[in-house]
Amino acid sequence: MSVRATARLRAVRDGRGGTALPVLESDGPLALRRTRSPLAADARVTLVGAMSAPLNGDRLAVEAEVADGARLTVRSAAATVALPGARPDTGPATYAVDLSVGEGAALHWLPEQLVSARGSDLHMTTRVELAAGARLVLREEQILGRHGEPTGALTTRLTVRRAGRPLLDQQMAYGPGAPAGWDGPAVLGGHRAVGQLLVADPGFTDARLPARPIGPTAALTPLAGPAVLVTAVAADARLLRRTLDDALDELLAGLKAHHHG
Repeated sequence: MSVRATARLRAVRDGRGGTALPVLESDGPLALRRTRSPLAADARVTLVGAMSAPLNGDRLAVEAEVADGARLTVRSAAATVALPGARPDTGPATYAVDLSVGEGAALHWLPEQLVSARGSDLHMTTRVELAAGARLVLREEQILGRHGEPTGALTTRLTVRRAGRPLLDQQMAYGPGAPAGWDGPAVLGGHRAVGQLLVADPGFTDARLPARPIGPTAALTPLAGPAVLVTAVAADARLLRRTLDDALDELLAGLKAHHHG
């Protein structure tokens, strides 16, 4: 039997200069747990997988709202593994992530990798609505196949709007059924780990960065708004994470220097 589940969370500014979580609703395999944050003004939530999911045919969703002035970091406890399930006729699984970040609010969305196992079929969508003064750090990583196996079918789409206007709309498809060339030199070039890092911050309005390569398999691209996109491929999850972490450290250090300059 297919699973339908939606987890919801809402972060708001409390009266003591911190962030409260008046909504923290888990559902089915999606368990949300508040965890301790090293920063008093921030809230931190960990997404814990309560069962194997998504299987083909499942319908999963996560909705997160960060109200004006609030600060939230969301991580996951482990990688999400897309699996084929017991029945071949259930159709693809869907996993929808909807994020909203208000004026003066900040969201760090940093889940662990999504692994596309052999025989799985997953359509994943991430939609983000940003206020004009919102800040966002969003990381997505896909691992195409477990060790020694081919990838499943995976389609991902990331759509971001800022102040009601499009900032980014990107869709990729991998594995069986994907357009020819998805594994060719113009896309993955034989790599099995792919990821992107999006950093949106009003500070980029005055401190625009030029497009440039980051090492041999990653690139930084400024967007038509105060945001930067880093796209990377790598041989494995460890190398991919290192590349994106190094890029994030550099971007945040540059923003910090700009704010203090």
